[in-house]
Amino acid sequence: KQWYQRRVRGDYDGHIGLGVKCSKEVATAIRGAIILAKLSVIPVRRGYWGNKIGMPHTVPCKVTGKCGSVLVRLVPAPRGTGLVSAPVPKKLLNMAGFEDCYTCATGQTATLGNFAKATFAAIAATYAYLTPDMWSPTVFTNSPYQEYTDYLAKPFVKQPKKEVKY
Repeated sequence: KQWYQRRVRGDYDGHIGLGVKCSKEVATAIRGAIILAKLSVIPVRRGYWGNKIGMPHTVPCKVTGKCGSVLVRLVPAPRGTGLVSAPVPKKLLNMAGFEDCYTCATGQTATLGNFAKATFAAIAATYAYLTPDMWSPTVFTNSPYQEYTDYLAKPFVKQPKKEVKY
């Protein structure tokens, strides 16, 4: 018989890792899953719902993660809503540091391994989006027409050809 272990490691403040290990012994599976969870730690981006008052508390935008047939969608929620989800994603979202979030899951969510991996993929996708607050300032340069407008405004006078004698 094989033992499968899933372990989640999070600091409840913007980092989370998920480790899955299979072994013949329970203790070895747990130890391996913890090591893999620590090695797969990712940063989590948090955002606001509505006004940007206080600390970020929810997902920055709607994100989706998929594993197997399970598709998990995380939707921003107003402050005070809490984590509206099934127990598996709720544990991951809580460890990642989210306070408020709506979730929507489709597929065979009874397969807890795929459910956890899909939630982890959705959480990882929070840094996949480049939102306007992450844009670098744009420095605009003049177009060639604008830069050489004085030269272009001069009337063009055709120069007579000089004859070359050999």
